Amino acid sequence: MVGLVLPRLVSFEGAPRRSASVAERNFTSLKSAYWLVLFSGFLEPVLYLFSIGIGVGALVGDLTLPGGRVVSYAAFVAPAMLASSAMTGALAETTFNFFGKMKYMKLYDGIIATPVQPFEIALGELGWAMIRGSLYSAAFLVVMVVMGLTGVGAAVTAFPAAVLVGFAFGALGMAVATFMRSWQDFDLMGSAQFTLFLFSGTFVPAEAYPAVLRWAVELTPLYRSVHLIRGIAVGASGWSWLLDVAYLLVLTAVGLLVASQRMGRLLYK
Repeated sequence: MVGLVLPRLVSFEGAPRRSASVAERNFTSLKSAYWLVLFSGFLEPVLYLFSIGIGVGALVGDLTLPGGRVVSYAAFVAPAMLASSAMTGALAETTFNFFGKMKYMKLYDGIIATPVQPFEIALGELGWAMIRGSLYSAAFLVVMVVMGLTGVGAAVTAFPAAVLVGFAFGALGMAVATFMRSWQDFDLMGSAQFTLFLFSGTFVPAEAYPAVLRWAVELTPLYRSVHLIRGIAVGASGWSWLLDVAYLLVLTAVGLLVASQRMGRLLYK
């Protein structure tokens, strides 16, 4: 997909190896405190699941999905927490950390003195972000299976879907980070992220919203992510999954394109 969208952006000869070197650099520079950050990122959605999915779910009871399938409220909320976790993990790496490396550490100014190109830097950073996002997703899926909120087969299928969600938000995060002027701009991003978290079919079906708001909700990337993972987790079926996957693939490609072009302008000026 990316190769079709970006055919002339950069030569792909040796690009995977150079992109991997960017991710390798991130791994070798890890500090011990980083693992505490990883754990906190995993713990947050689990707490939401227990407090809202189970606590509030005891008051809400079962929900009937649009296809007529009846699920517990915890089973309804859990896939949304998984999608949100994948989003949060990817955005944390590709916004705050990416911005710091580019704006203040000037790390990429040194990298472009080597054969590594801006697109390869973006791809390497995205790959590194997905390692974090994949750890979150795998651990959370284990929690869902242990709690009986989904089956093992569905969890195995949901994992690559969660990885795709991370790729999409990671690419989007890098693109947004290239437009950031200072750390204060991240307050706006945090507000937008929290709004997505609340209004993406996370805690209530999109059908519960007024018609105009429902259409706006269904156009957001987190809703498409929640819809995809929830459908897999509860065993629903439908062609709309293809729309979700296509949406996320396009978002990934566009995000990488914008991020790499913006990086080229900023680093080569």
